[in-house]
Amino acid sequence: MRIALVADVFPPLRSSGAVQLRDLARELVRQGHEVTAMIASPDLQKDWQLESIDGVQVLRLRTPKTKDVGYLRRTIGELLMPFAMLRNLRRSPLAGQRFDGVTWYSPSIFLGPLVKMLKTTSACPSYLIIRDIFPEWAVDMGLMGRGLPYRFFKAVANYQYSVADIIGVQSPGNLDYFANVGDRSVQRLEVLHNWLAEGADAGCSINVSDTALKGRKIFVYAGNMGVAQGVDVLLELAERLQERADIGFLFVGRGSDVARLRGVAVQRELDNVVFADEIDPDEIPGLYAQCHVGLVALDPRHKSHNIPGKFLSYMQSALPVLACINPGNDLIGLINGERIGSAYTGGDPAHFAALAEQLVEQIEKEPEIQIRCTRLAAKMFSAEAAVSKIVCALGQKNEHHSIFAGATERPYQPGAEVAKDKAAPQYPSRLS
Repeated sequence: MRIALVADVFPPLRSSGAVQLRDLARELVRQGHEVTAMIASPDLQKDWQLESIDGVQVLRLRTPKTKDVGYLRRTIGELLMPFAMLRNLRRSPLAGQRFDGVTWYSPSIFLGPLVKMLKTTSACPSYLIIRDIFPEWAVDMGLMGRGLPYRFFKAVANYQYSVADIIGVQSPGNLDYFANVGDRSVQRLEVLHNWLAEGADAGCSINVSDTALKGRKIFVYAGNMGVAQGVDVLLELAERLQERADIGFLFVGRGSDVARLRGVAVQRELDNVVFADEIDPDEIPGLYAQCHVGLVALDPRHKSHNIPGKFLSYMQSALPVLACINPGNDLIGLINGERIGSAYTGGDPAHFAALAEQLVEQIEKEPEIQIRCTRLAAKMFSAEAAVSKIVCALGQKNEHHSIFAGATERPYQPGAEVAKDKAAPQYPSRLS
């Protein structure tokens, strides 16, 4: 299949979304598909830039700035983003390219107009990979009321859903929400678990032995540290366990709360806590090889279900998980059911600290817990499984398009044909 992949994140960005899209694109190519990634690129100095990365045709399209700016400027930038991408796509060598399917990644919620144009001109289906439910989570967090701004963002999100032929949510608990959006049919909804391709250990610029945490059991948190994560609960955990000279806490990443969290650690004189700047995703396996427990934190006010990308990377690196998350989150049943760590949803810091100490003891007495982590990663969170599910869904919708709309004849484009011996093999879906 010829597949367009649309997003506002992609390497060299280091976010979990960028890594996921890189892994998805690579796996699509590995399975024999032709992939064109159309990426919003606010730092681009020209209208478009075309390059080939790991067999993926990457078209970067200049857009207004949407990251690390104020809320108003970000909103205006995201609103204009799909139209800027469309304008610059039409100026690029790929203006006339046609596709068998369009897949796009949300957040952002603003890419709907571009996807609508692509699927209309190609007469092909579209697959929305939705990883958070905005603006609902912002309301849950108390960041937004249900006034005019909410209604604006809600209208944008609903338009995005209306453009999608298939919506892939990251957890079964999110199906109920999307089943009730507009006239969406349950048949158009499915669970598409997060994914992460296995990466080689490229070493790590962080050497725990060179820090104050040398010789301790390391609880690591790697990823974004913003308002949605609620990382304060992890600092409180570190404070309660400060007398445990054998336990240390390592926080690696970036985010809106990093400076404040560093200040809190200094103010409380937490000598069992070390902060480090964001590292390249390829260094993550090398980092985790020095650690013992992976930390997950989600603000308890969340009502939606979220399985963070960092959880996948912990599983892949055989790190049991200690999670403090919102009540009812599907991740609770997953952690407890697979026996890969401890999940906590209460408000008692002493109880959470006790769970952390129990997990350290469990790891020492039961090394099999690490095997269960890697098995779960391979079984449920592989890039191969995600691609198989997306391709299967697009293929079924394409059959529907062919029967009821007639097949669309696509003009020949040099270098764009897939040889018969390279056609995509059939992969069984692990997630169905």
